[in-house]
Amino acid sequence: MKLIALLTASLIISFTVVSVAALYLQPQLGNLKLGSSELQKFESYDQLRAYLNAKANFQSPLLGAWTTLTAPSALRADVIALNSGAVAYSTTNIQVSGVDEADIVKTDGKYIYVLSLTSSRIFIIKAYPPEEAALVSTIEVTGMVQGLFVNRDRLVLFVGGFPYIIADCFRCVGIASSVAPRPFVDGNVTIQVYDIADRASPSLAREVSVTGSYVNSRMIGDYVYVVVNTPASPDVLPQAQVDDRVKEISATEIYYSNITDAGYAYTTVTALNVQSLGEEPTFTTVLTGATSTIYVSTDNIYLTMTDFGAVPLGDTGEFIQVEETAIHRLEIDGKNVTPVASGSVRGHPLNQFSMDEYNNHFRIATTVGWGEDSKNNLYVLDRDLNIVGKIEDMALGESIYSVRFMGSRAYVVTFLKIDPLFVIDVGDPSSPRILGQLKIPGFSSYLHPFDDNHLIGIGKDAAPSDQGNFAWFQGVKISLFDVSEVNKPKEIATLNLGDRGTDSPILYDHKALLFDKARNMLVIPVLLAQIDPDKYPGGLPPDTYGDFVFQGAYILNVSPESGITVKGRVTHLLDNGDLVKSGFNFDSSYEVRRSLYVGDVLYTVSDKKVMMNDIPTLQKLNEIELPAQLIQ
Repeated sequence: MKLIALLTASLIISFTVVSVAALYLQPQLGNLKLGSSELQKFESYDQLRAYLNAKANFQSPLLGAWTTLTAPSALRADVIALNSGAVAYSTTNIQVSGVDEADIVKTDGKYIYVLSLTSSRIFIIKAYPPEEAALVSTIEVTGMVQGLFVNRDRLVLFVGGFPYIIADCFRCVGIASSVAPRPFVDGNVTIQVYDIADRASPSLAREVSVTGSYVNSRMIGDYVYVVVNTPASPDVLPQAQVDDRVKEISATEIYYSNITDAGYAYTTVTALNVQSLGEEPTFTTVLTGATSTIYVSTDNIYLTMTDFGAVPLGDTGEFIQVEETAIHRLEIDGKNVTPVASGSVRGHPLNQFSMDEYNNHFRIATTVGWGEDSKNNLYVLDRDLNIVGKIEDMALGESIYSVRFMGSRAYVVTFLKIDPLFVIDVGDPSSPRILGQLKIPGFSSYLHPFDDNHLIGIGKDAAPSDQGNFAWFQGVKISLFDVSEVNKPKEIATLNLGDRGTDSPILYDHKALLFDKARNMLVIPVLLAQIDPDKYPGGLPPDTYGDFVFQGAYILNVSPESGITVKGRVTHLLDNGDLVKSGFNFDSSYEVRRSLYVGDVLYTVSDKKVMMNDIPTLQKLNEIELPAQLIQ
């Protein structure tokens, strides 16, 4: 069997939710406090071994074999208004204010830091003012980089932690877990901290590694929090390496709860101060299912993992299918990370926006089942993760496509043939209720606040099928919703881009969006497909794909007064030379992936280029070619 290329973290999520059936055993394990929602530590290595062996399925077939820690890889060659009169600049589009998320592009208002997806390189570019723009330095890294943070004069990278899978099992994804593909953990996740006080000469200042696969990360103040999954084995415990010292996480340092899962993993949260390099990092490990989606506030990390299983129905020999998401809450305070509560809800969350923390309560929206048998729920949990309020069985036969919590309101989009946008009151934790809904063609797969009374939706237009209970996806659709009358939400403006085959990374990655409320400016990367009607003289079937005719950034004006209009667009392609005329095979190092602004300059970023345009006129000001190289 041959191994193929590295798989992204989003694919890990799709694997981990297809786990084997849980046995829901209730073993007698000495002092284990079964039935408690609190997390406790194991009292001994023998107790940990007994727990895993009693659960029978401690080794998930989706998490692969344990790999030992390898040496860290080595170095080879929101809007912020700055003080002292410096210009304002945009930041990464994040979910929670004050909780930064790693990305492939960052800026500090003067420099831009670019992770090339086609090479293991980080480019540091002097960006402002645009007439002085230049490539200042390049960092070459051994291993694949997952993302980066910038914290004053520190650059933080996450290297490794990708799984491999068996090529012949790609067809198995999403079906019975007994034949599902089996990733193998790529050694360890290494946190690399660079001193970039001299941008022209960055130097590696610290490395911290943890065995396992990268799940996600956040940065709050000077602390970076990194979540790593390691297959659970009673024979080998997780390890960490701090600079040149190796630390094994002992059994008595590992937390557990009474939530049963089909396959267990050690989930380790590393807290690292990236400014005070002499401060020791901390490692907090919880025995969980394979953590997939996380939500992080300024005070808590919520780890979630979904288990699809079966519970015996008495002595009948029959089983009831169950789908539950376990939730663990970990309090964070600087380097201190403390697991404090566990709970569970029915169904699976779509992504991080399905979760939110508000007034000491945790809210989560989930879908149970798939296709025509699906239904949707919204739960409100207290600090101990007990359910205190819920709405169940919304939009039967549909699935959640996007969620946005905004204070005491929740907005949920479900879809099968048309798009109901639900407006939900979650102000009273014990009594959430649906206030209104709007049904329109298509769906929004990402919702973004415009202001307190308006919401931007980005998704796909859709043509309902006449022959089945489904719809044909069409072009990218941008909507502006008026939710001031909560019982009568309205779509007050819409813009459709392209035909079937048109795509945008915002449909699955919120960090690709740039929105500036002061300018009413929305910038999104778009791969545009258009249909030539002359090719179909007999009529245009709704499943017809267009040909790719453009890739780049669309700059839109969005406001309740003037609606949604195209101000202009920017491309890095030369005479469309990199465009594939049809199909799904568009792949170009000139694909615009991110955009940002500093002052009145719009920067668009691809693997090969950073382009600068004047925002008022969109006139090109400058560009920097990047020496990206394909991975061998």
